[in-house]
Amino acid sequence: MLRLFADGSTVVLQGLHRLWPPLIEFADQLAADLGHPTQVNAYVTPPSSRGFDAHYDVHDVFVLQVAGQKHWTIHEPVLRDPLRTQVWTDRREEVAAAATREPVIDAVLEPGDVLYLPRGFLHSATALGEISAHLTIGIHSVTRWGAAEAALDLVRTLAAEDPALRGSLPLGVDLADPDGLRDDVTAVVEGLREWLARVDPAEVAERLRARTWAQVRPEPVAPLAQATAAATLSPETVLRLRPRLRCVLRDEDDGRVTLIGGRRTHSFPGSARPALAELLAVGELKVGDLPGLEPGDRLTLARRLVTESVALVPDAAPPGP
Repeated sequence: MLRLFADGSTVVLQGLHRLWPPLIEFADQLAADLGHPTQVNAYVTPPSSRGFDAHYDVHDVFVLQVAGQKHWTIHEPVLRDPLRTQVWTDRREEVAAAATREPVIDAVLEPGDVLYLPRGFLHSATALGEISAHLTIGIHSVTRWGAAEAALDLVRTLAAEDPALRGSLPLGVDLADPDGLRDDVTAVVEGLREWLARVDPAEVAERLRARTWAQVRPEPVAPLAQATAAATLSPETVLRLRPRLRCVLRDEDDGRVTLIGGRRTHSFPGSARPALAELLAVGELKVGDLPGLEPGDRLTLARRLVTESVALVPDAAPPGP
């Protein structure tokens, strides 16, 4: 690796938002503020070397210069707002041609400088007279196309209940003859159009939320330590909402309340709502301070929250040898 670095190769440290505690906390808070998933990589480039040829990313990027200087050249997109499937390598010639034109930004970043690159903007960077290091903070934007994909997935699920759409094509059909299939395909398109009109926007939004939240990894849980803590809870035990677990409460028509935590849903009696709402609001509570419940019910709720990894007991220790 040292030889490659000496020959001009860039060292890329990927997934620091999952590995280094300060960046884990920073990326999580940024994602919560923006409403879009984030990631952090680091790039360390030897002096007078270029990291990558001109290219674009399919997500927004904040570049934070950490050490040394780096000369950045930014050009207009060849495709604005590209989707995750519309990668720059599929437009390599267009990108190369666009990179020869007048740049929209031609600047040197110093330590502490930040550069914002909306997805699609072409960019390349060259380290100057010393080793250069920068962080790229990727913002994986939730797009309207993501909502379209969720709507189409829902249509596919709903339309499977349509007997007409489940019907077989005629025996002896010639699939190589588009004219022979025209009536059947037209019927399918019309049927799907009808099902699309029945799609509930709220359900599409829920699917979009579930897909986005699934990209966020909550803090790992020490199962033996938390199981031991759950068995010995007391009113003085501190409960802490599991870090980086996205949560929301929803009231149900039957009077119960649903806690959505990341990829999972948990159903509780309506009487637990004040306690759950308070824990979600403040992030940390003693079991005895859970509002709106009798002492025994507080312990029951706390035990379930710990057992199902919605909340943690800080500094819980595993059973001894």
